[in-house]
Amino acid sequence: MKKLLSVLLAVLMVLGMAACSGSGSSAAPAPASSDTPAEPTAAEGKVLNVWTWNTEFWDFLGKYYADEVVDEYTLKKGDVTIKRTTYPSDGGAYQDALDAALLNQANAKDDEKVDLFLAEADYILKYTNSDATMDVKSIGVTDFSNTYAYTVSAASDANGVVKGVSFQCCPAAVIYRRSIAKDILGTDDPAAVQEAMKDWDAFDKLAADAKAKGYYMIPTTNATYRVYSNNATSPWVVDGKLNIDANIERWMDQSEEYVKNGYTAYTSNIWGDEATSEMFASGKSLCFFGPAWYFNFSMTNAQDPEKGCPGDWAICQGPQAWFWGGTWMLAATGTDNPTMVADIMNTFINNEEVCDALVAKEAQFSNNQKVNNKYATDPNFGSEFLGGQNPNEVFAELAKNIKFENVTQYDQLCNEGLQTYFTEFLDGQVATRDDAINNFKDYIRTTYPSVTVE
Repeated sequence: MKKLLSVLLAVLMVLGMAACSGSGSSAAPAPASSDTPAEPTAAEGKVLNVWTWNTEFWDFLGKYYADEVVDEYTLKKGDVTIKRTTYPSDGGAYQDALDAALLNQANAKDDEKVDLFLAEADYILKYTNSDATMDVKSIGVTDFSNTYAYTVSAASDANGVVKGVSFQCCPAAVIYRRSIAKDILGTDDPAAVQEAMKDWDAFDKLAADAKAKGYYMIPTTNATYRVYSNNATSPWVVDGKLNIDANIERWMDQSEEYVKNGYTAYTSNIWGDEATSEMFASGKSLCFFGPAWYFNFSMTNAQDPEKGCPGDWAICQGPQAWFWGGTWMLAATGTDNPTMVADIMNTFINNEEVCDALVAKEAQFSNNQKVNNKYATDPNFGSEFLGGQNPNEVFAELAKNIKFENVTQYDQLCNEGLQTYFTEFLDGQVATRDDAINNFKDYIRTTYPSVTVE
C-alpha cells in the first residue's frame, strides 16, 4: 500500500525539477504568480489542520499566534480550532502519511482536509512542483521583502510560483566546547578557533591535536555529513540515474580516517543516545554541527541543569559555509481555510513583533532580515548558552553564503540511507566499503523504482 500511495502521488506531481539558487545576502525578488490575491472567503472552515513531523513550529504557533492552547494537539484562534497531525520523519513515514492524506484531499470532509503542512529542504520540491500545493500569492501572501532569497527559491515551483514560506533561516555553524578548545588551542575565542579549522585540512590537523590531548574532534562520523552534502556539486539523481557526488565520497573518506585514527567518539546516528551523550559536561567531543535550531531545540543534554554545560559553547563557521534544513509552511490545495493559512504565513515572516520574539525568546534565526540584523548589531544581545556570544552576528554573515542548489525530491531518503549503510561498514557489520555502497544502491532500487541505479 505504501508503494502504491507513493506511485499514485508521483502521478499527481508535476515534477519538472529545476535547480534553484539564491543568496541570503539580499531580499527575495518578487515571486511569480498565476493568480491575483484572493479576497477573504465569506465563510471558512472551523477546523484548520496542520501536519508536522515534530513540535517545533507547533509550539511557536501556540505561543505567538493562537489565542488558547487547549492541549498538545489542539489550539484555538477565534472560533477556529487548529489541530495537529504528526508523524515521525525517519524513513519517510511523515511523507507517506501526508501523501495519503493529500491523495484523499478532494474527497475529505472540510474539517478533515489538510490545510497547512510543513516540509523540509530535503523533499520540499516534491510538493512545490505538484498540484497538491497552492500559489500563496493567490491567498494573500505577497510581501517577501524581508525574507532571505533562498527560502523563497526553495518554496517555489519550476516556474517561480511560490507555494509556501519558512519561519526560519538556517545558516549552520560549528558549535564547539569552549573549555575543550582552551585546553587544545589555549583559547576559546571564535576567531582563533575558526582559524584553526578554516578548511578541511586544518580541521583534520586540529582533530589530531584533540586526540593528543585526550579528546574527540566529533561525537560521531555523521556529524560532518551535512557540511559535505550541502556543498555537493551535483544532485542525487541526474537524468533519472542515481548519482553519488564527489563530496559524498570525500565524507566517506574522512569518516574512515576518523574511525581509524580515533578522532570520533562513535559512528552512531547523530540523534542517538551515544552521540547526544557527548553533549553532557562529561563529554569529550570538541565539535557539533548545526544551525540555531540545533543548539536551541536539539542539544537538550547540553542544556541539562545538572549534567549539561550551558555557557561552555560558542560558534564559528568551520571548514565550509553551509546550511541545514529549515521548516517551510505549504498551503494545501483544497484547504477551506485559505485566509487563516495566509495569516499564519504572513505572521511568521512579516510580523516584526513575532519575529523579534523568535530571536530574543526562542534563540531562532528568523526569516526576517530586518529583525535579525537589529540583533546582529546589538552590543547587548548575546546567548547565555553560548557564553554571551551574539549568534546573530555570526549567522547574519553566514546567511549571505546560503545557496539552494542541487536539491531533489529524493534527498531525505538518499541522505539517510547512505549514512545508515556506510555506518554498517564503519561498525564492521559489512566487510567492505563497496559492500556498504551496494547495499545502499539496493535500498534505492527498492525505495525509488523509477530511479536507475548502476
